[in-house]
Amino acid sequence: MTRPDTLEDIRAEQRRAFRTRLVEHGWLLPSRAAALPGLGPRAVAVYDGLTALIARTARREFPAEVTSVRFPPVFAVGMLEQTDYVASFPQLLGTINSFAGGQSEYRDLIAVYDEGGDWQSMLSTTGLAVASAACHALYAYLEGETVDAGRLYEMTGECFRHEPSEDPMRFVSFRMREYVRLGTEDQAKEHRRTWLEIDRGIFSALELPVDIVPANDPFFGRGGVVLAANQIEAEAKFEVVTEVYPGTETAIASANYHGTHFGDEFALSLPDGTPAQSACAAFGMERIVLALARRHGFEPEAWPDGVRSELGLVDSAVLP
Repeated sequence: MTRPDTLEDIRAEQRRAFRTRLVEHGWLLPSRAAALPGLGPRAVAVYDGLTALIARTARREFPAEVTSVRFPPVFAVGMLEQTDYVASFPQLLGTINSFAGGQSEYRDLIAVYDEGGDWQSMLSTTGLAVASAACHALYAYLEGETVDAGRLYEMTGECFRHEPSEDPMRFVSFRMREYVRLGTEDQAKEHRRTWLEIDRGIFSALELPVDIVPANDPFFGRGGVVLAANQIEAEAKFEVVTEVYPGTETAIASANYHGTHFGDEFALSLPDGTPAQSACAAFGMERIVLALARRHGFEPEAWPDGVRSELGLVDSAVLP
């Protein structure tokens, strides 16, 4: 007699089944690492349409304020310290090592490599890390400045979180589109409130049912539970969630109020000299793309006309 499946067994099977179908229909392209798949042509078409929809919406809502910027997916390792990422999320971060030796060290490395040994242990730190969030480089760029509250920063960044999983809704490397406002407390909180309403409109147009719920980040350490509870109590983070797997909500977007955290760490000030406050709205781009496939099926040419129109997919020529 076999034991009944546990809830986690059932959820694991749901994740495997969804991943299998995504691969079979060409939405995900498998790689050597389960949490690092590529996107196939249909997924890319939907991704591009989603990017254009979000950008179009931002410019309609804030016609004179959007400033687009772009930063590399790698930054100085000191950023992990200045943003407090090391203390808060050491389980998620990633740093970059490289070979820094001379001819003698090279011969040693090749000997270990040829023997199938641990050649990676012979690499040295580079002082670089893979970006943890799209917006972190923005604060470093603005460091020491008096902020312009009339400016809304728009960016898409490659982000890294070391949480390998076979769940197609949880990549190790993924793209986050963010809209950041720096200003007073009222301006930062209004930014968060406004974007939650914008999110509702975007996902309604895409016929993707969502809820907005208070949330917290995965803080590490014994104090992590307290920090998470404080974050919820302060209503610092809200997530936009949808049901990708039956009975389970998955976050696909968020709106976050940071208080003066980044203003303090990066010496960002208001015209009166007080620390600037900040808030950001973030979209998990691949998660949204795959959630749409789950909702509407694996053939975008058969999706509802309104959804196809919003994503610029009305002309079937854009699809493979």
